[in-house]
Amino acid sequence: MFSEERKEGSPRFGKLHFPVGLWINSPKKHFAKMSRRWPSVGSVRSTSSDTASRGSETVELRPPGKAKAGRHKRLSNLFHRSASGGAGAGGGRWGSEKKLAELIGPVPEDLVELSSQPQLPGILKIFGGAISRGANYKSVLATARSTARQLVQEALERYGVAPEEEEGGYVLCDVVGHFEGPGGAWQEEHLRPVGDTERPLVLQDVWKPKAGLSRRFEVRRRREVERASEAEDNETAGINAQARRLQKSRSRAASGGPAPKERADNLSLRRSISDMNLSARKRRERKAVLSVAGGEAGPGCEELECEPAPAQEAETADGSPTPGDAEELPDGASLEQLSQCLIQPPAQHPYFLLLLGYDKQDFILYVMTRRRHVFGRRPQLDKGGYVDTFLCAPDILPRHCCVREAELAPGTALVRPFRGAAITLNGGAVLREAELRPGDLLGLGQHFLFMYKDPRAPQPRPAWLPRPWASPGLAGAFSCQACGRSLQERQDAFQAYVESREAELRYRPQEEEALLREIIRLQGATTCHLAPAFFLGLCLEHSARVLEPSHFPRLLARMAQLVKEAVWEKIKEVGDRQPENQQDKGQVGALSIEDVAADLRPLMLWMANAMELLNLAQKKVLDMEKELDLEGGSHDALLSSDLETCDEAMVVLDEVIMSTFQQSVYYLTKTLYSALPALLDSNPFTAVADLSHAQDLDSMPEGIRGTLAIYQATLELTRECELHPDLVSQTFGYLFFFSNASLFNTLMERGSGGPFYQWSKAVQIRTNLDLVLDWLQGVGLGDIAAEFFRKLSTTANLLCIPKTSLVKATWSRLRNDYPALTPAQLHHLLSNYHLGLGRPYPEGWSPPPEEREEIANSEIFASFSDHPPLILPNEGFRLCLATPVTDDALHRQLCRLRRFLWDLEQDSLPANQRAAHGLEGSQ
Repeated sequence: MFSEERKEGSPRFGKLHFPVGLWINSPKKHFAKMSRRWPSVGSVRSTSSDTASRGSETVELRPPGKAKAGRHKRLSNLFHRSASGGAGAGGGRWGSEKKLAELIGPVPEDLVELSSQPQLPGILKIFGGAISRGANYKSVLATARSTARQLVQEALERYGVAPEEEEGGYVLCDVVGHFEGPGGAWQEEHLRPVGDTERPLVLQDVWKPKAGLSRRFEVRRRREVERASEAEDNETAGINAQARRLQKSRSRAASGGPAPKERADNLSLRRSISDMNLSARKRRERKAVLSVAGGEAGPGCEELECEPAPAQEAETADGSPTPGDAEELPDGASLEQLSQCLIQPPAQHPYFLLLLGYDKQDFILYVMTRRRHVFGRRPQLDKGGYVDTFLCAPDILPRHCCVREAELAPGTALVRPFRGAAITLNGGAVLREAELRPGDLLGLGQHFLFMYKDPRAPQPRPAWLPRPWASPGLAGAFSCQACGRSLQERQDAFQAYVESREAELRYRPQEEEALLREIIRLQGATTCHLAPAFFLGLCLEHSARVLEPSHFPRLLARMAQLVKEAVWEKIKEVGDRQPENQQDKGQVGALSIEDVAADLRPLMLWMANAMELLNLAQKKVLDMEKELDLEGGSHDALLSSDLETCDEAMVVLDEVIMSTFQQSVYYLTKTLYSALPALLDSNPFTAVADLSHAQDLDSMPEGIRGTLAIYQATLELTRECELHPDLVSQTFGYLFFFSNASLFNTLMERGSGGPFYQWSKAVQIRTNLDLVLDWLQGVGLGDIAAEFFRKLSTTANLLCIPKTSLVKATWSRLRNDYPALTPAQLHHLLSNYHLGLGRPYPEGWSPPPEEREEIANSEIFASFSDHPPLILPNEGFRLCLATPVTDDALHRQLCRLRRFLWDLEQDSLPANQRAAHGLEGSQ
């Protein structure tokens, strides 16, 4: 027996490349024969005789003697030839038999492990090009007990990755590759994700890369590594499944006992290539199968139905095949192709049957194993989303289209092209999500054509099959050859569409500009004040449903531009009729509320329509953003550009709403400015005032009648224009803000010039203000008015305090009771309060020393720049495009636009083609 020392130290077992069992079990005479082939076998002998049985042989290694030193030296050179450079007695014979590492060029010792260096133990280089393009690697401290998870955390900290992104998002990978090219570019050969609890330094000691390759550790995103692994699994999953199915069919055939002749002949179709007999007859049967699988059949295929010659069926006596039977399979024929050819369609999953393909690598069936199935081109590792079926045509996008099962209609599916993808359904282009039924033909690009099948649902008649034609008769002779409808039927169908109450407006892109301008001209010409926004919304709906995806952003931008031009023209007209310098010339009385309301009506209408149109556009843009999330990063440039165009268009609509709002409140406040002072000067306690009918303006005191008339005209104008309720509230909020600030500043000015601050005058102001607030409460604006008139009400309440009670109040008490007034405003009211002749100023009204400097430097007037901002609403809109049109005036305008589009389409045709349509009578 060999000693352990001999077995571990002997080079024969470490370097010899033929089986060790040959040395142990072979008799001496075999060693004698081998001595003529091998340089030396003198160190091997047997302790038994030549006639002993093989089972009792004991072979051992004999230590070399001094007399045979040269022979031992030659044997040592034989087993250590790689170290000695091939010099020795046997160098001529063994010089060409080099190691694989020498043939492919050995890698230097310091380049085998790229993540560690012998001179720097305990430091591990973690490469992170996948997460930081500018950095090559980061060095971290590592020991033999350091786990992969710990090293990843340290490396990510060095790379500057946020802590919230670290959790489970990255993994350490053991990457094996090599450097190639003049620049030494790193080429990855194999990648294995390292487990979180594995120890990288131990992996370096135990597992080494094969000769010619180097190894380094990289940190990558876990999602990208899993996606690459799933893509590799998908390529082999179908082949493995078919191989298992093929093996199962062979097992069923083999377990059935002796088969009949017909069945035995057919069994060869189910056998794999390794199981086929190489006899002449079965070889020809195999070639017939290969011809079905798409391989090139040999000449023997023509003799499949003929009886073979006896010489061709003969075999050797020991059952081995004849030399002619050992021919190889034709190129391209393999078990993969054979299994793909013999596969049966699935019974529990929908699938796509390939009718036209691009090259020979395409499969016949593509099974839809998930609820969502994505077709596309093989994406790069760091780009694109998940793809179920890879197609290699040049016009296939990385994510071309998505097919998903319909939830509400079992047996049907929905197909949706990704942005920029060319898709056809039964010969017609698909621009939006469309219904896919079993038997439909789905075309992808210019090369692929599939038939969608679902074995779980009944097979309907395919939509692309022509219908059986009956005898056309006289009516059929004048019918449309494409749809089969007669002229009368087509005329009735057109008339039904024109008079339909469905919210639908069909048009061609070439008539779009004329249609948009016609809709813009509808403003103010119909009793339905939101008609422009409604019809423009129908155009957006038609574009999003029928036209190409890139058309919607251009349409929205054009709509916004036309609306802006129309509004700018109206603003200019209002400015020409009411110049801004009228107030400076003392012609304030020339601005009547009736004239202002008539001029502001177009602006109010456009503000209401722009708000509704903006809401409809935002809904479509939200759908586009969902589409961007669904498509991922494969076509984010196209979608992002479209979204930017839509955002710019919506900004224009925002500017239209803001401009119309500003112009409206400007002219209304300009009119209010001349009517508000009467509220401070008039006496409500007159004989002509009848306060029992608070809502009737004629019964109100003369001093507040003008102000309430402006409020009432504004309220009627907003209701007539169907302005959004939130915009109505904000319009009155700005008017009340202006009224409060204007009256308060006037009150502060009046107190400085004489005995204006006294109890009798304050009671009149308080009464007039109460009448205004009560009237506003009656029309539904009481809460808004109470909020914005707070400062004026507080001032009136302070001045209405009886003189005897007011002189007893202290500064601190008044500051607590009237917080709406600033210290400077309160001090101005108290210092100018009319106590009577000879009455001293109460000491309790004096502010404390710490507030006097603030009072001296503070402004007593209310600022007009602190007005409330305009906030656009996000709910409560009036228009809905999903319900039929119930308004008769709006329906009449819709029918008129449909006929307008028909006239445009007919005008673009020659006269003889217009008469051929036969629809002139329906107009």
